[in-house]
Amino acid sequence: MDQDQISAAERIALAKEYFRKVDSGDPNLLDMFTDDTEIFFPKFGFAHGKAEIVPFLVGLTSAVASFDHPQSRMTFTSSDNRVVVEGAESGVLASGVPFPGDARSSGLFCNVFEFRGQLISRLHVYADPDLAGQQPALFTWN
Repeated sequence: MDQDQISAAERIALAKEYFRKVDSGDPNLLDMFTDDTEIFFPKFGFAHGKAEIVPFLVGLTSAVASFDHPQSRMTFTSSDNRVVVEGAESGVLASGVPFPGDARSSGLFCNVFEFRGQLISRLHVYADPDLAGQQPALFTWN
């Protein structure tokens, strides 16, 4: 096994640790990422490197008071250096509004992690950024 390769179980454990850090508001979350990491989040776009991730985290933590990603609602799939996580999230916005706010998104998400050794080198998050369902006029098919 290449020195940068870790087992599927280790990659899944790191993905679980990422969600624990997000949910607890751990200030050391960035330590889980490579210096040249890439992230994607809907309505934010791409960030390359830790310096570009900071504005994303500041914006997210100013909008969301708390997250909860129950591992009992997660499914993990691992291949090569990648872990895909399907799950559900809930929480409270900074305004005090709980989410998910309606049945349309149900708080469902999918995160795609890529690892270089023990660090996250790429993270793409696919989720409804309208966490509390406060913009229904944007979606006329409901």
